Amino acid sequence: MGQQYEVVFVNNSSNAGHACLYQTLPKQSSSSTIQSLAWLTEGAHSNTKVRFDWSVDYCFVWSETGTLKPGVIFDASQTINVPSLQSSNSITLSRDQYGFFFQPPVKGVAGQLTMTFDETVPSSLGAAGVGMSGAGTFIIPTQPNYEEIFTPHPEYWITFGNYTQGQVMNIEGITHTQQIDFPANVYSMTATLNADNSWTLSPTE
Repeated sequence: MGQQYEVVFVNNSSNAGHACLYQTLPKQSSSSTIQSLAWLTEGAHSNTKVRFDWSVDYCFVWSETGTLKPGVIFDASQTINVPSLQSSNSITLSRDQYGFFFQPPVKGVAGQLTMTFDETVPSSLGAAGVGMSGAGTFIIPTQPNYEEIFTPHPEYWITFGNYTQGQVMNIEGITHTQQIDFPANVYSMTATLNADNSWTLSPTE
């Protein structure tokens, strides 16, 4: 099992809603085919707190979503765990008369996650990508004869509002968001949403 992390969300605002953790890739933009998902979500009333726990364990995921756009919910139909970034870290998605399916994973480029769509995969009928701790984080729309390489150096973010786990995020349109950096040898951070809807971030005491 990979390194364990935790984020404690404290809601000191006057609003009820959903705290949402999501990830971005360095230099990710709205023009990229890679879409971020609402990775982990928890409901929280005013003056309450919730905890998010995860391990840095990667997986491959796919779903027959149709066209990807912000708000669409990605509900993984198949999840394949990645035991190591040095082996079984490359996978191919195929489709036959029964639907999409993953081929057995194989060894790819060390330190990366490779997603390949073969010639049987139709355009924009589904989506596939990678996840962490069993839940999807990044997906791309399907298209035939295509390959995407994910370099696993995610940046963690938290926001608050009306979110559902698996929702495609409009990362450039999110307001009141806070990046969560973990200092060296610190694995639990507290993110506090203040009364004025600003954020305070500190190591968990």
